[in-house]
Amino acid sequence: MANTNQSRQKTTTNSYADISYPRQPLRTFISMLILTIMTVGSLHVQAQTDNTAANRKRVAVVLSGGGAKGMAHIGVLKVLEKAGIPVDIITGTSMGSIIGGLYAIGYNANSLDSMVRQQDWSYVITDRERLHRQNLSDRKKQNTYLFSTGLSFGQRDPNAGGIIKGKNLAELFMQLCTGYTDSLDFTHDLRIPFACVATNIIDNTEVDFHSGRLPQAMRASMAIPAAFSPVRMGDKVLVDGGLKNNYPADIARQMGADIIIGVTVQGAPKEADDIGGTMSILSQIIDVNCKNKYEENLAITDLHLQVDTKGYGSASFSHAAIDTLIRRGEELAMNHWDDIIALKKRIGVDESFRPIILQPLRPQVMTEKHRVVSYSFENMTPQAERFLRQKFHLQKNDSIDAKLEQELTTCMRVDLFYQTAECRLVPEGDGVRVILSAGNRKSVQLHAGVRYDTEENAAVQLGLDIPLKTSIPVNTDLTLRLGKRLMARGEIVVHPRSFTRPTLSFTFHRNDVDVYMDGDLDYNIRYNQLQAEFLPISFSLQHFNFQIGIRWDHMHYRNKLGSDEARRVTLENEHFYSYRARAEYNSEDSWYFPTRGSRFNAEYAYLTDNFTKLDGETGMSEVKANWRTSFTIGSRFTLQPMFYGRLLFGNSIPPVFGNAVGGDWFSHYVEQQMPFAGIGNIEYVSHQFVAAQLQAQQRIGNNNYVLLRMSAAQQADKLKQLFDHRTLLGIQGAYYYNTMFGPVGATLGYSNRTKKAYFFINLGHEF
Repeated sequence: MANTNQSRQKTTTNSYADISYPRQPLRTFISMLILTIMTVGSLHVQAQTDNTAANRKRVAVVLSGGGAKGMAHIGVLKVLEKAGIPVDIITGTSMGSIIGGLYAIGYNANSLDSMVRQQDWSYVITDRERLHRQNLSDRKKQNTYLFSTGLSFGQRDPNAGGIIKGKNLAELFMQLCTGYTDSLDFTHDLRIPFACVATNIIDNTEVDFHSGRLPQAMRASMAIPAAFSPVRMGDKVLVDGGLKNNYPADIARQMGADIIIGVTVQGAPKEADDIGGTMSILSQIIDVNCKNKYEENLAITDLHLQVDTKGYGSASFSHAAIDTLIRRGEELAMNHWDDIIALKKRIGVDESFRPIILQPLRPQVMTEKHRVVSYSFENMTPQAERFLRQKFHLQKNDSIDAKLEQELTTCMRVDLFYQTAECRLVPEGDGVRVILSAGNRKSVQLHAGVRYDTEENAAVQLGLDIPLKTSIPVNTDLTLRLGKRLMARGEIVVHPRSFTRPTLSFTFHRNDVDVYMDGDLDYNIRYNQLQAEFLPISFSLQHFNFQIGIRWDHMHYRNKLGSDEARRVTLENEHFYSYRARAEYNSEDSWYFPTRGSRFNAEYAYLTDNFTKLDGETGMSEVKANWRTSFTIGSRFTLQPMFYGRLLFGNSIPPVFGNAVGGDWFSHYVEQQMPFAGIGNIEYVSHQFVAAQLQAQQRIGNNNYVLLRMSAAQQADKLKQLFDHRTLLGIQGAYYYNTMFGPVGATLGYSNRTKKAYFFINLGHEF
């Protein structure tokens, strides 16, 4: 422990034997004079620091728990720094342990302010994966399913026991505590002696952390029961320390504090009328238990600052809430400025005193790079190690930053199916040793999604990712969709290299499709579609996918109901073989409401019924593509032009593969469907179809969006006749609120084909 501490302390030695004197006498004299002044000055400063510290009282800052409300602690710390209050000890619980722990390793109040504002708390306080480096199919899953969790059968999941496992919080703590992630003595190895509190629910005892791994201690201290999974350490199961000691002033006194400055953020006690739902009952149980030791600890506090957090709760992590809470903490402390200055005299320093060694601004650990001395892999197979080295090109003497740390751990969980993943940076020489540590392998990854719209009512989709225990990573993906359109899909994906994914899949569709003509329902068709596809070439990169393969389709028509003309068309069961090549690119920053980036899809297919011909003639060729990009004007307004189309060539074109337009998404109800503003339901169009769309997107607040979309299209049976027909026009407006459950909103549109308005409501992710 002592060696660890010594390695962190910077020492300066003067070795006059190593000084090479310049030849010029004047330069020699000036150099020696400067050296003498600096040496005497530093000795004077050191003596002054030691004498001041020895003659004054030791000051502790105690920070209470309170979830997001604890952001107010940062505002108070700003004022204490401004007043020149020395901080010799810091203790905290829950959010107070996080703010206090980071302050103890060198973050000052301003750097804490910047850090909490730049975080995406909607991601941090969930278990969602950040998949910007992962392949497009993984990113699509994240924007399809409402719920996703890993399950390990036959093994105890150390992260079980809460709605949120807290993997993103733990990862953030590891990044913020770079250089302090090993087991440490919090009294001697941190810049300021520190302690935090957790509760052991095995015997309902208080656990005080004075040593250990700092990120783990902070994570245990804020593990709100039922909301966050507990932290297991040996025979202890640790949850939020607020249940036993939410304001640990007594621990500060035990650590030698003479003066205690305390900050609490608890609101007024709840009354009977305030308690209704499940969450309010759980919150009240926690608040009542947080009264343990509270009055006794207030009694030994020299200056108590109670921040008014009315209107905000433990989960108020929005940017506006964080700004207000920090400001309220700062305003409260400034209102007590005279009390702070008076306390300063009691400490034993005068009003003009400023700590000589101020809290240094910690490096920007989220962006700074560290030179890698070596990589170590814990609890991982040789195949997994090789996979990571190949995908990320891990080599000695490379650099690593917080972004790469996050990408490595995400890959370990998503591609290699580890339940937990950890990346630790341990200082070594002039760089760091990177330790990648994995937990148990997942048995399955379970996904669940639900949606509602006014076209097909409710739908549910379930997914299972099942990793196979093979030397080369292999994943089996099972998907079941329940609703008006039934779908079952099985897929096997092989990962022989980091970017190639040969895929074999089989899909069953039970389609129930309403087809409209000029806005009126023309007929309903029900059919089963069996589909098998083999993609031997499948390159999957960060923003780009490329696939080449062969597909078999079998159509089994059940019935067709509608107009007399529609019923006269006889549909016979049929099968097709097609050769396909497709490319996909997506660099958009948001799946549903992008503000920058582009999206491009293109596919060519050659359709036959005997591998070479279709109905005894040349097969049907299909060419389709769509391209969209975003141009942001200001910070909230975005223009998104899009061009798309589908061209069919051949003497025989099966009706089931004809062009169809309608709705807001590509391939939503049927594979060949293309969106068109103002047309809500599926309508078949000519074999040659090209369109352009312009969408204006205005963000209001943080998650409200108003969309205006205009579309124009040309169609014909022959390509050379494309512009001989009337232009198809459409317009629609929409309002959406982007929630964690997916987009929720409504659309109103009109087109010159339907000549009538249509209204559409969507709740949830599209699938």
